[in-house]
Amino acid sequence: MYAQVIIDLVHENLAKAFTYTIPDNMELQIGMRVRVPFGVRKLMGVVVDISKECDVPLNKLKPIIACLEDYPAILPCLIDLAKDMAEESHCPLAETLRLMMPAEMRTGKIKIKQETVAVINKNYSYEDIKAAANSQGRSEKRKQLLNLLIDKKVHSIKELSEYISSPLQALLQLEEQGHVKVFKREVFRLPYENFDDEILPAPELMPQQKNALNIMLPELMQGKGAFLIHGITGSGKTEVYLRMIEKVLDMDKGVIVLVPEISLTPQMVKWFRERFSDSAAVLHSRLTAGERYDEWRRIRLGQARVVIGARSAIFAPVEDLGLVVIDEEHESTYQSDRHPRYDARQVAKIRCDREGGTLVLSSATPSILSFAMAIRGHYTIVEMPKRVMNRPLPIVNIVDMRNELSGGNRSIFSRTLQQKLKACFDSGGQAILFLNRRGYSSFVSCRNCGHVMKCDNCDVSLTHHKAQGSEPEGLHCHLCGLREPVPSKCPACGSPYIKHFGLGTQRVEEEVAKFFPGIETVRMDIDTTTKKNSHADLLEEFGSGKARVLIGTQMITKGLDFPNVTLVGVVAADLTLYLPDYRAPERTFQLITQVAGRAGRAGLPGEVVVQTYKPDHPVILDAAKQDYRAFFSRELERRRTGLYPPYTQLVRLLLEGKDQNEVISLCESLHKQVKEFIANDKKVKQKVLLAHMDEAPVNRIRGKFRYQVMLKTFVHEDLDTLMAKMEELSQIQYEDINIYLEVNPTNMI
Repeated sequence: MYAQVIIDLVHENLAKAFTYTIPDNMELQIGMRVRVPFGVRKLMGVVVDISKECDVPLNKLKPIIACLEDYPAILPCLIDLAKDMAEESHCPLAETLRLMMPAEMRTGKIKIKQETVAVINKNYSYEDIKAAANSQGRSEKRKQLLNLLIDKKVHSIKELSEYISSPLQALLQLEEQGHVKVFKREVFRLPYENFDDEILPAPELMPQQKNALNIMLPELMQGKGAFLIHGITGSGKTEVYLRMIEKVLDMDKGVIVLVPEISLTPQMVKWFRERFSDSAAVLHSRLTAGERYDEWRRIRLGQARVVIGARSAIFAPVEDLGLVVIDEEHESTYQSDRHPRYDARQVAKIRCDREGGTLVLSSATPSILSFAMAIRGHYTIVEMPKRVMNRPLPIVNIVDMRNELSGGNRSIFSRTLQQKLKACFDSGGQAILFLNRRGYSSFVSCRNCGHVMKCDNCDVSLTHHKAQGSEPEGLHCHLCGLREPVPSKCPACGSPYIKHFGLGTQRVEEEVAKFFPGIETVRMDIDTTTKKNSHADLLEEFGSGKARVLIGTQMITKGLDFPNVTLVGVVAADLTLYLPDYRAPERTFQLITQVAGRAGRAGLPGEVVVQTYKPDHPVILDAAKQDYRAFFSRELERRRTGLYPPYTQLVRLLLEGKDQNEVISLCESLHKQVKEFIANDKKVKQKVLLAHMDEAPVNRIRGKFRYQVMLKTFVHEDLDTLMAKMEELSQIQYEDINIYLEVNPTNMI
């Protein structure tokens, strides 16, 4: 027998399977990880095929050394998925196979964790145990241990040590006497162990929840269907997921639930464990290496049938997949911009179609593309237009910040927001303040010559951060991580008149302390959530009521449910409205609508204060009314007129390199080849609206200059040859220059 093995090395010269013989005593399956000889080295590989015949002479083949597990690490369906992704991305199969398992498995540094346990002799009756205890003479420790083990359950040494000090030696003596068995067993490193796993009863369903389930359950039971739930904030979408998951588990199938932010994971895990106990596993990048490995093993071994996680959890080894839920499906974080690039929503659709599962996308603010696809019939739309218990949406106050300035208020808080915050605190409520910019101030500039402090590695200004914990005050680059001290004088002209402009979440935190001394705050942004469990700890501090104000960036805008929150303040609603991206209006609408929906989710009425310099802007007005349909109609017309997706597609070759002249020269060459290809194909030429070369909006990141060949085209099968040409150009290897092919990129920088 022969095995085709993909070696775990990513290189274009190794982008093929290598043949090995299978030793007679080895039980091998497709998907298993194996150790094989490769030249003078011994490397890890994945078996992708097994055959009885081989064209390679037997004397040139080497045998597999060993299997690394006694089960396939990668399911056959995931091997097929990896093959398709490798072909589509024009990358080695080894690279896409790496997506299918934790990185810790490849390094070999993480081992299965074991603990020593003891159990009474399985043949012993109650009288036998009592007789054994009485035979221990003067050893009270051995007697006590036998009495503790009388329940015939397996107990760990750690557990027994809570009652008897240093029990191991006494247990070994009892084992010699034949009374107990002492052995090792695997113990899983579980994240969020402090969560209470008590299973709670399901709440009574509301009429619109029943209606949503009546639409989706028939398809779910048949293992098919793709749905888009459009439910306003607080409409009870999560309970609908939970009821669908119950049905899937009753069918002995598995579930994957994707969330866009790690910050949402702790609360989601808590809800799921309250319903499904330890059948729920979690996968995301903030777990320790051991936790991530053990959660993956629990899923692979079938001990956890419900997986909750961020984007990469779509590759979880769930057998008999029955349901994939993508919560807050509008989020761009579901698209990976690292090679090999993928969109988790598209991967989910592929897995459901192939494995007989149902796909559910869900959002209060669906992406324009998803909603347009639903209207075209790709998804069935399920509307949930009311809040649970018919609770009202929060009252929204739009504040014109121009009037605040003319009225003498120079604070970042309008007088309306100050009054609402005071009333909220006086009534015992909690507030959320949203600003989608971290740090203290946006940039630092010289008031004498106008010089702006910029990053040495990136074409962006540095953000001022105040001291935090062990981190000193300084200027930070949010792209490459550069840290610099705040200058005492201008490096360009020597003037001491240095001014800080703009604001960030640190400034908001400071202003709350100034206006409302004694009110505890919690700040959630990238700077405060770097440690393990920091998301869960901060949310627990706010959820327990210890902190009265939650301040944060976009990670606090969606999915969070705190019943005592009665006020939400949007500190700067215009921040994302005028970014150089055709999706800026969509993202602004989504952020404001989502964060506004955090208020008034329980029995208490909610209010929202939206601070803006454009109070009459249609996006601001639609978001204030949470009128998605009105926004969708207007935005779709704007895109139709401007020929933006979904009516067209944007395709670019992005080049990055340290030598600016070399990058420009190569970009010009690629641009010329693309234009010649278009000109020589009449059908292609008719479908291409724009083909130009330019520097990227952010011309330098991490010391690399960035230029692009940008195309705007219609979406048509006649362009398949052009896309193949673009892919071909992106795969050519150049020294010190990277080329990326992007279709409708998640951001245009």
